[in-house]
Amino acid sequence: MGAPDLIAALTDESGLVSPLERKLAASILADVNFATNASITEIAARAGVSPPTVTRFCRRLGCASFSDFKVQLARSAYVGLRYLRPESVTSTPAEVAEDIVTKAQNALFEMHRGLDLEALSRAAALLAKAQMIYAFGAGGNSSMIVNELQNRLFRLGCRISASNDHGMNLMLSAAAEPGTVVFGSSFSGRNHELVRCFTLLRERGIRTIALTQSGSPLAEAADVVITVDLPEGQNIFRATSTRYAFLATVDILANLVAYADRSRSTRLLRGIKEQLIKHRDGDDRQLLGD
Repeated sequence: MGAPDLIAALTDESGLVSPLERKLAASILADVNFATNASITEIAARAGVSPPTVTRFCRRLGCASFSDFKVQLARSAYVGLRYLRPESVTSTPAEVAEDIVTKAQNALFEMHRGLDLEALSRAAALLAKAQMIYAFGAGGNSSMIVNELQNRLFRLGCRISASNDHGMNLMLSAAAEPGTVVFGSSFSGRNHELVRCFTLLRERGIRTIALTQSGSPLAEAADVVITVDLPEGQNIFRATSTRYAFLATVDILANLVAYADRSRSTRLLRGIKEQLIKHRDGDDRQLLGD
């Protein structure tokens, strides 16, 4: 049997069978840090119950003892107290829209202010000259980022393939030929499978670019590191605004690659646009590309 999720149990009022238990749970949740360090007597006194009540309460929650309760509580709290007390926000459409847009603007501003222009220049030069580009990323956000890199670069004449599968990434890393450049995206930089790939690529002399947090394991394993270090915020219901910063960085890289060979980029982009006009749009008034 797995360890109990005490935060879930303490917040589930339907599972608290008596007023004393609800009172005790409320007291613990009001200061989890205190509860993880206090004695049974101190917890009982703060909640206004007896120590035996605390002992029975711990056992009913699935803990072997009061000591076990404190260990499990510390582990549960480690997941993040912001999930216990989410940021207090209102949720009308106007307020949600303003919140999302404001956080996206802030993320772009902070990313721009902290950009390592030299790293961007080196990364763009590697991508522009690469005979083959692999883009590795897993999870909801980094999968999107590397797929977008492929979307931006194929139209500039780059040979690029995005992969979101750990096993495939490892095989591609083992088979990569000289002239290949591998781009990796990881918001945390703690994607162990991606770090393993980058370590293998370094051993094989294949150049790598990481878009990730500074000082992370992935950053340490990469040849060129483009860092994005943004605070996460407390609203657990809002998608991370860091993804806007990552997408903007991809656009910056793509623009730099396009400018590296303007004549080729112009020719290929015109050819793509010509087909869209001929078979879909009928004129040149639509967006530059899908």
